[in-house]
Amino acid sequence: MKITYKQLVSAVEQKIVTTTQAEQLWAFWQAQNKNLPTFKLTHVLYYLGGMIAIGAMSLFMNLGWERLGGIGLLCICVIYAIIAFSLGEFLLRRYDLVIPATVLITLVTVLTPLAVYALEQVIGFWDTDYFYQNYYQHNILCRLIMEIATIVVSICLIYRYRFPFLFLPLASALWCMSLDLTLYLFDLLGYLREGFDYANYSTIREYVSLLFGLFITGIAFVIDLKNKTVKDFSFWLYLSGVITFWGALSSMYSDSELAKFCYCCINLLMILIGATIARKVFVVFGALGITGYLAHLAYDVFEDSLLFPLVLTLIGLFIIFIGIIWQRHEKAINHYLLQFLPQGLKNSIQFRKY
Repeated sequence: MKITYKQLVSAVEQKIVTTTQAEQLWAFWQAQNKNLPTFKLTHVLYYLGGMIAIGAMSLFMNLGWERLGGIGLLCICVIYAIIAFSLGEFLLRRYDLVIPATVLITLVTVLTPLAVYALEQVIGFWDTDYFYQNYYQHNILCRLIMEIATIVVSICLIYRYRFPFLFLPLASALWCMSLDLTLYLFDLLGYLREGFDYANYSTIREYVSLLFGLFITGIAFVIDLKNKTVKDFSFWLYLSGVITFWGALSSMYSDSELAKFCYCCINLLMILIGATIARKVFVVFGALGITGYLAHLAYDVFEDSLLFPLVLTLIGLFIIFIGIIWQRHEKAINHYLLQFLPQGLKNSIQFRKY
């Protein structure tokens, strides 16, 4: 439960606490939460600036940098990493600015695959016909080395700093590695011969991503159980896992209406899971999936039906009714659902909710 200053003022007016106590409580809460990510302007600016810098060193890397050659690019990466790491350490140790320090330290992780790419160029391990932008078209082993290096650096930085945001590049690198390991296995088994149908491999990638999303979500769940600090180490893992799982599930094509109905049921289950464990990411993507299924029914299955909008309206009203019932009996329902969860997860949920 988030307590606002206005509520404290109201408590003072009702003589529940004194003005001095209210001011002290507010100052205490502000100090306790200053390093917790929230949706306020300063934190938005921190993450926006960090994401722009991270994007500049990854997604938006242009061919102009290739002119520097392997050694030049490697030197640039090392200099960038030293500056980002030093500045992050300075902000953390000197001013206790955890969030900007987190973003800067994460930049070191993002620079790792680029640095490994440059090093592979220097030692002649990378084919000069391929550039960093289209690295996914190059030798699988080269990509795996880049991904393993990124994972190792991420784990080392997580161990040192315990920054939850560092789990995001770690999860991304693990996902890329899962796809490349699958392709590498295909290569070892001799499937990547001339005439191989890459359309089938796209389907396999969807299943790999689906399983990987479940795996990462499971890891996040375990961390939720073990976490006894105020830091939410599971947030970015849940986000990565759910996006990967839901994206793979949604990209799978089927002509079967039963399969599409099952897709809707899975999304409904995601909403229930999200409501139970207090994770909004499940609810958001579950709602998107159900919306997509209803759009399919409206525009494909019941395109010219006069009855469908009426039925859909009744379903919507029924859901609102369920929401009213839930609100009236929320405490009892939550108590019933929580009894099926491990104690560690109960504590984590209660901390986030209340």
